[in-house]
Amino acid sequence: MSTDPVLYAPTRLADRRRAPRAAYRQARRVSERTRLLGEWVDLVRPEEVMALIRRRIAGRRRTVIANHNLHSLYLVSRDAGMRAFYDQAELVEVDSRPLVAVARLLGGRSRSFHRCTYLDWREHFWSLADRHGWRVQYVGGAPGVAAEAARRLSARYPGAVIDVLDGYYDMNRTGPANVAVVGRVRAFDPHVLFVGMGMPRQERWIAENLEALPRAVILSVGAAFDYEAGVQAAAPRWMGRAGLEWAYRLARDPRRMWRRYLVEPWALLPALARDVLAAVARRD
Repeated sequence: MSTDPVLYAPTRLADRRRAPRAAYRQARRVSERTRLLGEWVDLVRPEEVMALIRRRIAGRRRTVIANHNLHSLYLVSRDAGMRAFYDQAELVEVDSRPLVAVARLLGGRSRSFHRCTYLDWREHFWSLADRHGWRVQYVGGAPGVAAEAARRLSARYPGAVIDVLDGYYDMNRTGPANVAVVGRVRAFDPHVLFVGMGMPRQERWIAENLEALPRAVILSVGAAFDYEAGVQAAAPRWMGRAGLEWAYRLARDPRRMWRRYLVEPWALLPALARDVLAAVARRD
C-alpha cells in the first residue's frame, strides 16, 4: 500500500484545478511590508507568493524568498550568515501563526491567511511546475531522502523536471565538494532552487553562494523534501492554522525541539516590548 500523502491524490489535483479561485492582488502594497520584532516581513497570501515566483521565472531574475518564524528571529541577530541572507531577500513570508497574531495586535493588517510556508502552497506550486514544465532543483536532506521525494513528486507531476542533491557535505565555499554542488546547480539551471539544510545552514549557504548561482527563484525550505519523501510527518494543516504546529513538532521530537520552542522565544521579549511601546506611541 502506498504511503504517499492523500494530499496529492490525482482526484484532489483535478478538483483543485476546476475549483474557482479567490481573487488576489498581483502586486504588493507598501503597507504589507512591516517591521516585526526588529525584522522586515511581508504580509502576503500563498497565491501572491506563487504570482511573484511566476513573474520572476518569466523574467529569469535571480530572486531570494525567505521566511521568518520565532526560531529565525532568534538566530538572525546572532549569525552573520543569516543576516546576510535576509538582507538579500526580496520577499519574507511569515512562517508563524503567533507572529501573525503579534502583527495584528500591534495594529498591522495581518490576517490568518498571511501565515505562508511551503506546506501552505506546496500543492499550488507543484501544479504550476507540472503545467509549465519548470526545472526544480533541491539541495538538502540526508542521502537518498531527496531522491525518494523527487521520485514521488515526479510520479504525481510528470511535467515538472526535478533534480536533487544531498545536503550532507562540506559547505566550505571554495572547497571541492561545494564547488561541485554549485557547478551542478549552474549546469541544471533551475527555474526554482529549493535549499533545505535547516536553519541557519541553508541561509548561510544561499548567502555565501548567491552570486555564483543561476538566475533562479531561490527559497529556503527546511525539511520540505523530508515531508515529500515521507520520512518526516508534517503537522495537520488545522494545527498550523490554529497556531499549534510548534506543539506537534515538540511532541514528536522533544530532544531536538525543546530549546527552540521553550527557551528561544523568551529572548525575543525585549524586541516585542519595543514594538508594543512603538505601537502605543503611534496611537497617542
